[in-house]
Amino acid sequence: MFNRLKEDIACVFERDPAAQSVLEILTTYPGVHAVLIHRVSHFFWEAGYLWLARFIAHISRGLTGIEIHPGAQIGRRFFIDHGMGVVIGETAIVGDDCTVYHGVTLGGTTWSKGKRHPTLQNGVVIGAGAKVLGPIEIGTAARVGSNSVVLKSVPAGATVAGIPAHIIGNHPKHENSERDKIAHKLGFNAYGTAADMPDPVANAINRMLDHIHLLDKQMETMQKALNEAGIKCTETPLSTLDGCEINDNYEKRP
Repeated sequence: MFNRLKEDIACVFERDPAAQSVLEILTTYPGVHAVLIHRVSHFFWEAGYLWLARFIAHISRGLTGIEIHPGAQIGRRFFIDHGMGVVIGETAIVGDDCTVYHGVTLGGTTWSKGKRHPTLQNGVVIGAGAKVLGPIEIGTAARVGSNSVVLKSVPAGATVAGIPAHIIGNHPKHENSERDKIAHKLGFNAYGTAADMPDPVANAINRMLDHIHLLDKQMETMQKALNEAGIKCTETPLSTLDGCEINDNYEKRP
């Protein structure tokens, strides 16, 4: 339980630049509170104490503005940002490392028993106000645009938007992984700037990362050729460019 709590706190630091301290997260983040209380209510639901589980979930809803049915299955490092108005139904399944924003609904489209709510695979991001309805599957690392209504399954790595939602981009995993490597090497957090987003700035950044990747490969080939020709060529470590040096040397003006 303690390890899960540490993971929950760490994922907030990773995904919310506004987070300042552990104390702030534990005391002022309703998304964290909702997930923690859900784990308790889900334990009682699985143990057969259905009324108690629902009552705990009801208290959580009043405290956080987030309604998670105790029967829902929630994975590790699940982050609900802002959180107000989030609804997650009984048969919903949420994988690891998923993120949802305020106003999101993982709802059903039928009154019949059985599986009637969505399944989110690992790494899914759902924008504010989006509605994901029915026993559909949202693939690994897929993204759902804000205020979209998703009624059909979404393939892994795709971005969907609109009412009803449709795919607006889908790129090979190897392409994104190469960009992520370069971004990490540069100390750049590529979160939210995937190429499948209809954002010209994000697209320009990703093209720049592609170009840097090609330059790195060419430089590696040139260094190898020079070394084979007897010309010693050592690689200079690349700065992380994390902004610390710039901030330290920045001269504030009055």
